[in-house]
Amino acid sequence: MCHVIVTCRSMLWTLLSIVVAFAELIAFMSADWLIGKAKPSSSEDVDNRTGGSQEPYHPTLGIYGRCTRISHMQLSRRDTLCGPYAENFSEIASGFWQATAIFLAVGIMILCAVAFVSIFTMCVQSIMKKSIFNVCGLLQGIAGLFLILGLILYPAGWGCQKVISYCGPYASAYKLGDCSLGWAFYTAIGGTILTFICAVFSAQAEIATSSDKVQEEIEEGKNLICLL
Repeated sequence: MCHVIVTCRSMLWTLLSIVVAFAELIAFMSADWLIGKAKPSSSEDVDNRTGGSQEPYHPTLGIYGRCTRISHMQLSRRDTLCGPYAENFSEIASGFWQATAIFLAVGIMILCAVAFVSIFTMCVQSIMKKSIFNVCGLLQGIAGLFLILGLILYPAGWGCQKVISYCGPYASAYKLGDCSLGWAFYTAIGGTILTFICAVFSAQAEIATSSDKVQEEIEEGKNLICLL
């Protein structure tokens, strides 16, 4: 018989697992890993309201995508154009970034799988006599290691020609030149830290769902057990 067990700690772990997976996925897909040096406005880029030239803009560069501005001379305005600069894996700007993409993709796939499984932990607490919380916590720890490897290798690719075109001639491995780090990089770091927190907290979720109080309510014949 299936017993639906909901505790404060197990629900918090589930929600945190889902948030971490989405945060890492969004960061990986974003082009805001590096913010390039300011590009001066051209003579055609005129603000219709003030009649003056618009402020310089900052192009952004991701692991496989980028965002830049394009001018519309007839409309006297600028639009931001975002999209992948690499049509296939081999066209990613640096070998280090290719390795970063692999490690991050593996880590994110594991996190997404754990997030999906975590939804069903209210009904299923064990698989083949193994606690599903402990298994998921172990997988989250492994995913965190993949994410760390990807983030360590990422700055090593800052010396590639693509980054130099965005960040100036002084850009090199682990040196940004005229660029700055974007929100996607910080989100990836924050998500990695939360991944290890999830891995540790999974043990608390397992303890909460197998506590004596839960067992007592199961013995009383209750199918829905909610302990906050």
